[in-house]
Amino acid sequence: MQTNILAISAAITGAIQLLGFSVAYALTTEVFYDVLGGLNFLTLGVYSAIDGQTSEFPWHEDSRKVSCTVIFLCSRFWLLAFLAWRAHGRGGDSRFDEVKGKFFVFLFYWIFQAGWVFAISLPVIFVNSSDLPSQFSAFDYVAIIGFGLGVIIEVSADIQKSVWVNAGRHGNFCQVGVWKYSRHPNYFGEILQWWAAWGFSYNSGSGVGDIQWWFGILSPLLTMQILLFTGGTGVANANGAGLKRYYDKCPEEYSEYRKSTSILIPMIGYRHVPMFIKRTIFLDLKRYEYQPENVIENANESGEAEEN
Repeated sequence: MQTNILAISAAITGAIQLLGFSVAYALTTEVFYDVLGGLNFLTLGVYSAIDGQTSEFPWHEDSRKVSCTVIFLCSRFWLLAFLAWRAHGRGGDSRFDEVKGKFFVFLFYWIFQAGWVFAISLPVIFVNSSDLPSQFSAFDYVAIIGFGLGVIIEVSADIQKSVWVNAGRHGNFCQVGVWKYSRHPNYFGEILQWWAAWGFSYNSGSGVGDIQWWFGILSPLLTMQILLFTGGTGVANANGAGLKRYYDKCPEEYSEYRKSTSILIPMIGYRHVPMFIKRTIFLDLKRYEYQPENVIENANESGEAEEN
């Protein structure tokens, strides 16, 4: 295992993001943010592939490295293109309206992006850093297929919803394509990718005791933290109070959709899954439920009465 590749990858990431911050802060703009995040991913994929090869085991002859790196580059190129297109369509990124003129707050966003890019890329860097002979086990085939499937699901979901939006948002909410079987198929695809990539990287190391391989679990765990549990993003942002527009406009239709449609994993028959399983295995948490304002107010009033 060529451990220097990990350190150089971290240095490359830090340099790209700090340079991006310097220019963005000087120009008081966020236009480079998502673009440099995507380019950073692509740079790490290409760099680790080049530096990880040897004369005895060139990269293009290593099926493990080739398959993992190509899927990674396809995934991150799509993310770069999609985020750039979305930001252009929205005329900017409202997340930065109040912070891009504040040095330390704006810097934090760029430092966070550096950590995010590096952490997500860990499984691919690990695979490309390996000096073990290329071999595929049955588990590797399952993992690499899962990696590719996650990319396909995410790209399909993004395209299907974009087409639906551009066509005038027919219906009260998106139920086209894979959105008919999952309320957040794009997030499921993203989460699946990194669990599969981390699993695939196992046989590039020395086994279950390989610390660097365990370090790579940050990739799927950070993805889940951001998409499922961080306020203002992902599932947490789209649910809860964010569902008000649906319950105001089509409460019965949307309530039925939630009961019969998985929050993440695309599937049929979700309405028959016991609530305990939904809350645990399927991560359809209570915190994602919509609570009308009058219910919240009543709960607050009850709490105040008990304190008095």
